[in-house]
Amino acid sequence: MSGTNAASGGAPCRFAHYFVICGIDTETGLEPDELAALYRWLEADRQGRDPDATATGENFEQSPLKRTFKSKVLAHYPENVEWNPFDRDAVNMLCMPKGLSFRTQADAREPQFHSFLITREDGSRTYGFVHTFYEEVTSSQICSAMQTLYQMHQAENPSSAAPSSTSSSSSSMDSLASSLDEADPVPSSSCRSVACSGYDASRDTLYVSKALCLITPMPFMHACRRFLSQLHRAITAPSPPPLPLESYIHNILYEVPLPPPGRSLKFHGVYEPIVCQRPGPGELPVADFPLGQTFTLLGVENLVQLFTCTLLEMQILLYSQDYQQLMTVAEGITTLLFPFQWQHVYVPILPASLLHFLDAPVPYLMGLQSKEGTDRSKLELPQEANLCFVDIDNHCIELPEDFPQFPNKPEFIQELNEVLLRFGIYPVEGTPLTSTPAFTTTNTGSISTRKHGLKSQQALRELEDDGRNGNLEGEQLAMLELLQGNATLEKLQALTKRTGVHVEALRGIGGGGEGLGGRTGFEEEELRNAKLNVQLREVFACRFTTMFADYEAFVIQSAPDLESWLTNREQMHNFDKASFLSDQPEPYLPFLSHFIETQMFATFIDNKIMSQWEEKEPLLRVFDGRIDKARLYNVRAPNLRSSNYQKCTILKESAQAIEQRLMKIDHTAIHPHLLDMKIGQGKYVQGFFPKLQSDVLSVGPTNSKWSNRTATAQRRKDRHRQRTEHLTLDNDLKEKYMQEARSLGKNLRQPKLSDLSPAVIAQTNWKFVEGLLKECRMKTKRMLVEKMGREAVELGHGEANITGLEENTLIASLCDLLERIWSHGLQVKQGKSALWSHLMHYQAREEKLEQQQAESTVSNCQERRKSDLSIGMPIQRPSVMQDIRHIQSMGEIKTDVGRARAWIRLSLEKKLLSQHLKRLLSHTALTKKLYKRYAFLRCEDEKEQFLFHLLSLNTVDYFCFTSVFTTIMIPYHAVIIPIKKLSNAMTTSNPWVCVSGELGDSGVMQIPKNVLEMTFDSAFRPHTHISTMFKCHNLGKLTTVQLGHDNSGLLAKWLVDCVMVRNEITGHTYKFPCGRWLGKGVDDGSLERVLIGELALPSAEEDCGRGCRTPDMQRSPGQTRRVSITSMGGRGYKPTSGQIQDAIGEAVNNICKHFHKPEKERGSLTILLCGEVGLVWALEQFFNNGFKSARLFQKTVFVWDFVEKAVAYMESADQMGDMQETTEPLGLTCVSLCRYVSAINSTSRNIGKDGKFQLLVCLGARDHLLPQWLPLLVECPVIQRMYEESALLRDRTTVNALIAVLQTLDDFPITLEASLIKGIDL
Repeated sequence: MSGTNAASGGAPCRFAHYFVICGIDTETGLEPDELAALYRWLEADRQGRDPDATATGENFEQSPLKRTFKSKVLAHYPENVEWNPFDRDAVNMLCMPKGLSFRTQADAREPQFHSFLITREDGSRTYGFVHTFYEEVTSSQICSAMQTLYQMHQAENPSSAAPSSTSSSSSSMDSLASSLDEADPVPSSSCRSVACSGYDASRDTLYVSKALCLITPMPFMHACRRFLSQLHRAITAPSPPPLPLESYIHNILYEVPLPPPGRSLKFHGVYEPIVCQRPGPGELPVADFPLGQTFTLLGVENLVQLFTCTLLEMQILLYSQDYQQLMTVAEGITTLLFPFQWQHVYVPILPASLLHFLDAPVPYLMGLQSKEGTDRSKLELPQEANLCFVDIDNHCIELPEDFPQFPNKPEFIQELNEVLLRFGIYPVEGTPLTSTPAFTTTNTGSISTRKHGLKSQQALRELEDDGRNGNLEGEQLAMLELLQGNATLEKLQALTKRTGVHVEALRGIGGGGEGLGGRTGFEEEELRNAKLNVQLREVFACRFTTMFADYEAFVIQSAPDLESWLTNREQMHNFDKASFLSDQPEPYLPFLSHFIETQMFATFIDNKIMSQWEEKEPLLRVFDGRIDKARLYNVRAPNLRSSNYQKCTILKESAQAIEQRLMKIDHTAIHPHLLDMKIGQGKYVQGFFPKLQSDVLSVGPTNSKWSNRTATAQRRKDRHRQRTEHLTLDNDLKEKYMQEARSLGKNLRQPKLSDLSPAVIAQTNWKFVEGLLKECRMKTKRMLVEKMGREAVELGHGEANITGLEENTLIASLCDLLERIWSHGLQVKQGKSALWSHLMHYQAREEKLEQQQAESTVSNCQERRKSDLSIGMPIQRPSVMQDIRHIQSMGEIKTDVGRARAWIRLSLEKKLLSQHLKRLLSHTALTKKLYKRYAFLRCEDEKEQFLFHLLSLNTVDYFCFTSVFTTIMIPYHAVIIPIKKLSNAMTTSNPWVCVSGELGDSGVMQIPKNVLEMTFDSAFRPHTHISTMFKCHNLGKLTTVQLGHDNSGLLAKWLVDCVMVRNEITGHTYKFPCGRWLGKGVDDGSLERVLIGELALPSAEEDCGRGCRTPDMQRSPGQTRRVSITSMGGRGYKPTSGQIQDAIGEAVNNICKHFHKPEKERGSLTILLCGEVGLVWALEQFFNNGFKSARLFQKTVFVWDFVEKAVAYMESADQMGDMQETTEPLGLTCVSLCRYVSAINSTSRNIGKDGKFQLLVCLGARDHLLPQWLPLLVECPVIQRMYEESALLRDRTTVNALIAVLQTLDDFPITLEASLIKGIDL
């Protein structure tokens, strides 16, 4: 059944569209509910048996009084409404979600009220309000059928005195179904004993449930509840109502209009008037469900957490015995989303026949009725990885993992508590809010409005006064149920019978129990609830107004017209997310980065863009109006990036608007009146709802003023629509574009209720498969575009448009998608993570195969040895099993969901995600065992496309595992490779190594002497190297290696080519080039070197299994290895003076770019300072230009020798007094240079002369002293002896240009790694 938007045009201006009666059809008799047959069909299908042969037959294991039977729509008026067609099956299913239920005189038969809604594909809603009561069965045919069913039940279960429980099933859906079979609670032990004794037609009176329902376009819950309650009172009262029931039903269907926006309306029920009001155009939209009750049921902390889950579009399952509580919480939460709207599956009351919808791999918000005493641990749900489970009856929620908190959450909760306190709603046990401890998600968060004694006194007093005519709301209605059988209540009832005073007469004498201002107690309570509702909603709306006050500045409106925008919607970026996030306070980012990726935010931005061509969507119009108003009173700019909490300032104003409308009624509807009815039909019989005269209820009046006005307005709207269709885009085409442009699941926001055949279920699942594939394509495309956009910047193209936070959000979203795909169509649910469960099955199968094939691995060893890399690092072949074991060894992760996400991140970082999943799904027997036929993973074409989309992620680099799991222990493999042609392959000294990364260092590790490994390259040439394994905390991306030895033994000198270090979990290999000697009396005499690393590209053999990889990085022109220009006979590469100046400018420019990036995206500063073309290397070339490098007695002269002689000259000049004539700043600079050089020379580290020069440059850059030291070195007379006339250092113009370039670094806070400045105390 489709709903309609009440605000559109005049046709839907009626208060109610339909009046419906549901119950038992005495002509067809008892029919079993379709639920049992449907699930027998599904279970047979799962087990591979013939479903059609199994679907027939009865279930006699259960007592007939506990079974559910098929209900039917007995009557509905009018027959059809043009703008809201009547869907008989959907209404019947939602009026009686469990079907018919039977009772005897010994069972409780209290009337129940619940609401439901039906959502159209365009998001508009129709509301239903249902009053269910029990009516005596007068049909002897039905009574005898029940007697026969009970006898058959006894014959099948002769030993069972009580109804037998359903047999446990391995199917998660069956366990859910069984939890609903006996959902009606048995109220007392006495009732239970009678029920257990069964049904005897000669002894017992049989009652069956019947439902009265109003279907309305707007959620006027209180008004509808009061009207239906008065109808029920009219048939149970000892005397007939003043008018036939047809008069009241005709009145509300045809003569009561919707209240106009900003106005109130009074209409008349059977016994008393009913008032409803509607917010004005600038106010929050109508919401009549009591928010106070929602806070009472869940507690403030739990409700804010549930609200956050809803905003982030997680799967939300509400769980309660009470249908109305499910509806109240669901509507309360979605009401608080203003200005956003829930865009996915929304079924607050999930009928038993739609339980398969819990298998939906899309975000949903559903309500499931629980069975009394059901243990949550026994409730198996198809997927729980991204599920927020809300146990309403026990006041607790279970949250998903990796859950960001709502911004300013403590202050937000405090403000909500203050509002609740003003309305007398206190925390548990009356504890003041200021001392309330922080709530936890597992603890109860319920709030009570009164103490038990006060509640009972108030309920009795209102019953005695009849101030509410028996219509008690919320907790007072619950209190009335508690008082059933109470002695005081019985005395009150006996007293009214003895005095002979009817309820109506008492109301006339006592003035109806009027309260303040002439209002009844019920009206006072309704006013209080309405004021509480609007104030709580204003607090939530104020948070969004604050957070998104400047959202318009980031909306990208690039399309010239609506048609081109709709056509290219999927390719367009509508919102500048990176700039928006950079403009937000830091504490807001974890939540906002997730929220702006949701469908509700995308739809909100779509509506904003379309508002330039169409009329603004109502919620958007109200929200924009509030932002404009806030700007008039508050300039946002000074508060930019401020996370200070701002309280809502319009609470009093919003409550006053409600009170004014309810105190002064704007409109009064036509009173109910006698109709032109046939005499003698529908005679009043107490306790039975009469058969209504359909002829008077099928059509409305033709002379009503408001109906004429409605028809005129509708005709005007139709003419305008027809004219618009010729001028603008075709409506069907527009709807098609919008459905494609907007997200998945939007066309599944309401399941199809009319047809529940297995074929329809299969068709629904096919829509899920298509939706999942489309979502995968969109997510991988988004990840690629954003990631490659950043890499393009690093290559000098475009602008950055992604932050580390946003990247992490996209990866988390991909993890959620994979979990939903693996949860779709599961045969048997095992654990909370379907993906990890599949991996465990795969592991068990592979380990069994490994044991069987253990002998063959020995014969493969020699072949593997031949294919090893020539550089000495063994190849690490892709292995799903190895990665699973790595994750299992991580003790920090405690849950299956966490392990699955860690495995996804690890596979993504290793560029093996697609390959691993393909390997996992290649075992078709295992997949068939775990998944049903309609599951996504068993749709071959879609599965191949899905893996192809994931394969495209191999084109970019992710460090999503390394950067997230920062505290885990990781094994590393280090290989030291000597240059054998020029030195010994081994050393007699004691070598050591220290590996450093962005997250820390390994500490100094001694390497056992002469631990030789021999490997062979492709030409079978032997290579010898020193290899060591070590394990330490995650070092992050590796940056430096400190390598040294103690110079002991005869063969102490050691020429090292490079050091290779590999992370054994992620497979990332880093190469640290050296090409220098370590030893006394050779090269610069260094016994220790700090090597700067870079990520090595995988070999062709390692990369062959990945399908595609990251393209080779563009390398800057320059040397492949840093070589001392003055060493080895000057055979190193000597750049020209122009190249040297360019290199210095590029190095400084790279450092400036580094500090202009977001902090989390900057990478390693050490590489920019000391890397291959870093600042140190560039300055080395500058100082080496024109350097007199003639060898004196085979001793090489280094730049550090020049620095030491210059400092020695300055110190001697200072002692002789020559420096006293210099200006004071120059003198201080001279002192600082001498102090730094002295500190470097006195360090205990044997870092060699080049290492000392590197250290001096790094310290000078850190402390912003390099531009001040250069003039001292240039002016020193030593320069004339050590540099040629053409040297750059002796060219004053070039030196001044260098000083100016280096001064640009003074604006940045340069921090050096500990490995660079170890042992230096300055």
